[in-house]
Amino acid sequence: MVTNYISEKAKIGKNVKIWHFAYVGDNTIIGDNVKIGSLAHVDYNVVIGQNTMIEGLVYIPPLSRIGKNVFIGPAASLTNDPYPPSKKMVGVTIMDGAIIGSRAVIKAGVTIGRNSVVAMGAVVTKDVPDNTVVAGVPARPRYSRQEYDKKQKDWES
Repeated sequence: MVTNYISEKAKIGKNVKIWHFAYVGDNTIIGDNVKIGSLAHVDYNVVIGQNTMIEGLVYIPPLSRIGKNVFIGPAASLTNDPYPPSKKMVGVTIMDGAIIGSRAVIKAGVTIGRNSVVAMGAVVTKDVPDNTVVAGVPARPRYSRQEYDKKQKDWES
């Protein structure tokens, strides 16, 4: 028996696909055409924009805001407590068109800019400007989104 837990208080858009053993918490809003992978945990008071893809094993904590057309790779982890365990929480903001690589970790309160890319395994402790690719521990700017798109196109051809 495959079981998901989707809160009755969550608002789910049209054509949303939520895979096996996923969790969606109270007061979460999920836009149209979103895909959430197996074993993903989307906590309460989260907003996810349309056409976003969240792969398996991703953790999205309370208060996070995810834009439209975002990709979050497998086992990425967002945080909401910069000094755990504390009583004050702050979410992560991921702007439209951003890409988060597999196993990336993003510190509470950080904003990932529009069309930016966080490389797999990166640890993001500071805001990422729009159209910037960051990588490493801690994550640092490496090149532009335009260069990333060219690398992706070259790889695919």
